Amino acid sequence: MKIRDFFTTDTCVLSFEVFPPVRDGTIARLVPVIDRLAGLNPHFISVTYGAGGGTRDMSVEIASLLKKKASVEVLAHLTCVGSGRDQIDEILREFRSEGVQNILALRGDPPAGETSFTRPADGFGHACELVDFIRSYGWFCVGVAGYPEGHQEAESFEADVDHLKRKVDAGSDFVITQLFYRNEDFYRFRDAAGRAGVDVPIVPGIFPVINYRQINKIASLCGATIPGELREQIEPVRDNDDEVARRGIDYAVRQTEDLLRHGVPGLHFYSMNRSGPVEEILNNVSVPGRKTA
Repeated sequence: MKIRDFFTTDTCVLSFEVFPPVRDGTIARLVPVIDRLAGLNPHFISVTYGAGGGTRDMSVEIASLLKKKASVEVLAHLTCVGSGRDQIDEILREFRSEGVQNILALRGDPPAGETSFTRPADGFGHACELVDFIRSYGWFCVGVAGYPEGHQEAESFEADVDHLKRKVDAGSDFVITQLFYRNEDFYRFRDAAGRAGVDVPIVPGIFPVINYRQINKIASLCGATIPGELREQIEPVRDNDDEVARRGIDYAVRQTEDLLRHGVPGLHFYSMNRSGPVEEILNNVSVPGRKTA
């Protein structure tokens, strides 16, 4: 099923994200997590994609596993990094052969060791170009990323919203945002996108903090603002992983409840390949229309 159809029939579209394991190079350890996440009855699960083919084959394998064995819809990530048109064509045909109908089109971050993105030979330099290419197949539903605090490389917040509009004009069906911890940033972004003419669903991305080291890494890698309220809760227990996780999950519950009160069309949880935190959050909020059995 195409993800865009969920938004026309359901009040709140629920989704999770997983990534191919990179330490042991096998998906065996991910299978129990997939089973647990699928058991939470999401509308779909997204699978990230390794730049330059790093985890490409595993991404396709996980997407196929979700589609065929876990019986859950899948959203496969695809980036512009390191691939020309012929390579992207090959990847898209591979996804289609596995029955994957939904693609999250991303420019992608520079490969490890590089500080800036370089357009691949005969490839794409912007996500909007990739969206247009994917839509030319007439088979896929296409999502794109949004940045509530603006992309780190954007000249300004307004310029980033304009770029989002170009991605939607190219054929995007929905938007999933980067993580954020201040809901007012999401609402500001959503309202600005609406004024710019973005008329597709914008789904907030939620990343529960489950250890202290994670919070500073998030801030440095993603540019997300860590609000004082969250820091004040986490700092006093920084050496107690269980307590950090409890407080981080409690914060995510309050964040989720507020988003639901503001009528978001869906919720996207970054699971970090762990089902427990997501399950605990969902046990403490009431998602409209969600099946619990």
